[in-house]
Amino acid sequence: MPNPKRRHSQQRSAKRRTHYKAEKVTLSKDSTTGEIHVRHRAHTSEGKLFYKGKVVAETSPIK
Repeated sequence: MPNPKRRHSQQRSAKRRTHYKAEKVTLSKDSTTGEIHVRHRAHTSEGKLFYKGKVVAETSPIK
């Protein structure tokens, strides 16, 4: 495999990494439960799993 002959400078590495940054998470309010959650993710409310305002799955209590 090819290897670099010389070491990359710190500035060169930093230029490459400028695009890796944290982004703010977009939140939405569920129309059914009124709960705030991360967009495009399922969330639980009162033991039920909701996605796009609809119940996807219900969890039964553990015995």
